[in-house]
Amino acid sequence: LQKLGRSSLVLEADRVVGGISRTAEHKGYRFDVGGHRFFTKVPYVQELWEEILGEEFLTRPRLSRIYYREKLFDYPLRPVNALTGLGPVEAVRIGLSYARARLFPHRDERNFEEWVTNRFGRRLFEIFFKTYTEKVWGMACTEISAEWAAQRIKDLDLVAAVRAALFGAGRKDGEVITTLIDEFFYPRRGPGQMWEACTERLRAAGSEVLLGARVTRMHHEGGRIRRVTVDRDGVEETLEVDDVISSMPLPHLVRSMDPPPPAEVLDAANGLAFRDFLTVALVVPKDAGFPDNWIYIHAPDVEVGRVQNFRSWSPEMVPDPDMTCLGLEYFVTEGDELWTSSDDDLVALGTAELERLGLVTEGSVREGFVVRMPKSYPM
Repeated sequence: LQKLGRSSLVLEADRVVGGISRTAEHKGYRFDVGGHRFFTKVPYVQELWEEILGEEFLTRPRLSRIYYREKLFDYPLRPVNALTGLGPVEAVRIGLSYARARLFPHRDERNFEEWVTNRFGRRLFEIFFKTYTEKVWGMACTEISAEWAAQRIKDLDLVAAVRAALFGAGRKDGEVITTLIDEFFYPRRGPGQMWEACTERLRAAGSEVLLGARVTRMHHEGGRIRRVTVDRDGVEETLEVDDVISSMPLPHLVRSMDPPPPAEVLDAANGLAFRDFLTVALVVPKDAGFPDNWIYIHAPDVEVGRVQNFRSWSPEMVPDPDMTCLGLEYFVTEGDELWTSSDDDLVALGTAELERLGLVTEGSVREGFVVRMPKSYPM
């Protein structure tokens, strides 16, 4: 809008811009709430990112692996690495399982498990999909729809993954398969730098960005939002508006409507659940960790779902050249046992799980911090 000569007013409920794509900071250590790589097939979006950050927008190599049965497997798949790690017996079982799925697929794909099994075979589903997916969403794969799987894992199939491993980044009809890219863009000081720089540019051009401004009511008439009521530190103000673009969680948006929508619309909105998220960031000597950007944890005996190494994303995420910061991701539901645990208990849990997995040497954790992010993923 600003580039088209239209000023705007941004009302941000939090004290930080970026939402789940912010960068948290503690004692100079910067870390993502999750890991956020920048990759797009849309040239205009790429140009916009580069315009905002310029030389601060880095090209970074990708290294990611899967932790399974006390071993690390390259992801995207590399056949020699996978076969060596799994062993010949398991490799044969995977091949037979894949062949069976192709010959005798589930005819009526009703859920995530059936969708993945049809395309990868039962064994690969159990090894590389089941545990991690159920950690993220907090439900059995049989309760997640096949339509969701088709969108989430679109364009990836076993043949494409093997072809990519042998001949380079996978392509489908001339386009890079997003899941298989081997490099990405990343702001020098984390994804929040993108939104912080954008905020500065907007303010300099005359558009306002108000932090701690929670919209509580959307006043509408004639099919349009005419006014919004904003709460800033307990003081409410109602503003006249021309147009509204909302990024608040959908149930909040529907409940804020004044006059309220019909009961069945409210019921539908209230039926949309969310998965919440917390990061335990642990500071360790850089030589005590691992070189990956991130590792998926396919181990059912620990709570952590994924571990980031933020020095590998960008060295400037860490203030001490001899240290790194590891981000342990826990997928939770607001109010559950993990969500309500104290920060000290969560740091202790994260430390114990990292050591149990063998991803850091015992006794190497120097300190830790916790960031909670509600309403991260709509379900």
